[in-house]
This record gives sequence, C-alpha cells and structure tokens, in this order.
Amino acid sequence: MDKKKILVVEDEASIQELLKFNLERNSYLVEIAESGEDALDAVLSFSPDLILLDIMLPDINGLEVCRTVKMNPKTRHIPIIMLTALSEEADVVAGIELGADDYVTKPFSSRILLARVKAVLRRMFALERVDGDFINILNIQIDPSCRSVRVGGEKVELTFTEFEVLWLLARQPGRVFTRYQIVDAVRGDDYPVTDRSVDVQIVGLRKKLGDAGKNIETVRGIGYRFREIS
Repeated sequence: MDKKKILVVEDEASIQELLKFNLERNSYLVEIAESGEDALDAVLSFSPDLILLDIMLPDINGLEVCRTVKMNPKTRHIPIIMLTALSEEADVVAGIELGADDYVTKPFSSRILLARVKAVLRRMFALERVDGDFINILNIQIDPSCRSVRVGGEKVELTFTEFEVLWLLARQPGRVFTRYQIVDAVRGDDYPVTDRSVDVQIVGLRKKLGDAGKNIETVRGIGYRFREIS
C-alpha cells in the first residue's frame, strides 16, 4: 500500500519537527509549509492526502488557506485538520464551516493527533464506499432507499428532518458538524430548520433512538458528531 502524504502547514520550528518526526515514524510521507502561500503551492505540487493546518500563519491565515483549498474543484476533496489554540473556538467553528474535517487544540498529545489523522483518512476512504448505501453502525441500521431506521432490529419512526440529521452524522462517524452545516444539509418540509432548532431535533432523535442515542455526541461550542467507531 502506498504511503499517505501529509502536508504540515506550521511556522513554528519546534512543532514542525515534532509533527514530522511522529508522522514519519508512523510511515507517512511529510512535507512542511511555513506560510499560507507555501501551503497553497505545496497542495498543487505535493498532492497531499491530508493537510494539518495551523490557523495562525505569518501571511495568509489558515482559514483563508482552508477556504481556497475547499473552493478549488481539484483540491476540495483533500481533508483538513486544523491546529488551533484553546482560545480559538470561534475559529474552529469558522474552519469547519469552510470545510475542515476536524481540529486539534494546542498543546496537543502526539497520540491524539495521530489518532485523528488515522480516523479522518479512514473516514474519507469509507465515504467512497458507503455513499447512498445501507449503513449498519453501532446497533443502528439505516436504509436510505426506503428511509427506514432500526435499532437492534426494532423499527424507529423518524420525521423527515430527524432522518436527514441522523443520515448526515452516521455517514461520517467522528466528524464534527456545526449547527449551520446541519441546517444546510437538511431540507425538510415538516419542521422549520434553524441553527437552534437543530438542538431540538437532536433531543428528539436521541429520545427515539433510546440507548443508541448516546452515539450522537455534543461537541461543546461547535455542534454534533456521531461517535467514532473504535
């Protein structure tokens, strides 16, 4: 199997070295970009399988880099994990809204970062295989062809909007979705979908799923995600 290529966009030398060492030790090919402009050049020349992107960069900030990558049809498929400071919650939300797939806060554990990298790469591979197909995940069975949901074999009646929310989250376990992303993805006629009404939908969905509803996790200050499969 070919080694996965990771572009690290980070201007601090100590963090560059730490990331490069740990990623290469885990059999990834690594290229470093120290600025936003260098990152955009490297995305085209290096063709990474994943980008680790710091938000605070000396020229173009990470959010603008993310926006540019995700707006380009040739590069928008590349997953992005943002590296952020603990105080940058608003930037995390903005990055995810722009298409970032996950985030890790500084200071970070190398083990946690590597786990996030593996999870995002695994998720991207899985997406190529499950699009439009039946899903059986953590005791929940979802069939989009007839819009049916079963928990442990027992049928669960969901509204149009509840089904759309569950389908969105369950297709990409571990990925965080903001409320606005959920609103954009859900176009139901049976409920006026707004950012705050998403919270009401989640409460109702969890209740109908019973114990399996615990698999829908709240990410404080950001949104929601379906529990990562271990």
